[in-house]
Amino acid sequence: MDAKGIKVIASNKKAFHEYTIGDKYEAGIALQGTEVKALRDGRVNLNDGWVDLSGDEAILREVHIGHYSHGNIFNHIETRSRRLLLHAKEIAKLERAVQEKGFSLVPLRIYFKGRYVKIEIGLGKGKKSHDKRESSKEKDAKREISRAMKVRR
Repeated sequence: MDAKGIKVIASNKKAFHEYTIGDKYEAGIALQGTEVKALRDGRVNLNDGWVDLSGDEAILREVHIGHYSHGNIFNHIETRSRRLLLHAKEIAKLERAVQEKGFSLVPLRIYFKGRYVKIEIGLGKGKKSHDKRESSKEKDAKREISRAMKVRR
């Protein structure tokens, strides 16, 4: 838990490798009770998830929230579509960006903010394979520099 009362449940590292992330948005999620309990156990996978804008709604798709271990026959469906809670102006702005500029909406991280579950979604543009190699080279160079500085201290 950090200073702002945010406890990160899961983050999507694959999204930063596959996409160049621009704007980030925070949204609430419409969840069932057993989904919240499963999130408290950390049973979530964001890697295959994406956000679909249909009409005046934003819908989170293909995010896997595992079954709650103490659930009964009313346990939730693991990869069901979940409605994101965004303002209408934000949805309209995102829809324009996705249609005009060829961006995608990807989930970046899911976390508890106080007692609420929030998700951070990013407006990302897909990277080409040479961009992915270049970003991994930069990451390796930064790692080597930090190691050298650590030894020097």
